[in-house]
Amino acid sequence: MIRPVVLLPDPLLSRPCVPVGEIDEAARCLAEDLLDTMRASSHSVGVAAPQIGVSLRAFCMDVTGHPKARSCHGELVLFDPVVLEASSEPALMEVGREGCMSVPDLTGDVARARALVVRGITPTGAELVLEVDAFEARAVQHELDHLDGLLFLDRVVAGERVFRRRRYR
Repeated sequence: MIRPVVLLPDPLLSRPCVPVGEIDEAARCLAEDLLDTMRASSHSVGVAAPQIGVSLRAFCMDVTGHPKARSCHGELVLFDPVVLEASSEPALMEVGREGCMSVPDLTGDVARARALVVRGITPTGAELVLEVDAFEARAVQHELDHLDGLLFLDRVVAGERVFRRRRYR
């Protein structure tokens, strides 16, 4: 089911989410709702559970076909994701422009790790470890921030690096 996207300044977006825990029917329904909501927006590459009003540690993502993607694991949902490896060394960080469905009028330049390893649980209950880089790494970090109650605006490199978004039709 396509769910309405929660918009800033809704306080749900600034609260850390709780773990999903057991992968049951409710979790699988959440996975489908995340995917349906992402697919309904032609410019979305990911949606986190708090963006659809659910304060659980879950997100979906798909960077397939994005021109800045190198690694691409296709369409996926991760429950209770954890970063296993990431570097915060400046040489391994990259500044890039980000937007968000929950902040529809703005974009901003955010520094993110160029590569990371993340582990999570799939809707089938299997553990999945992903090595991601480039745009896929940026997308994962963006969605993980949502689960920690952060938006890209909390991470912009400088106040003058926030911009009005070009409107898509």
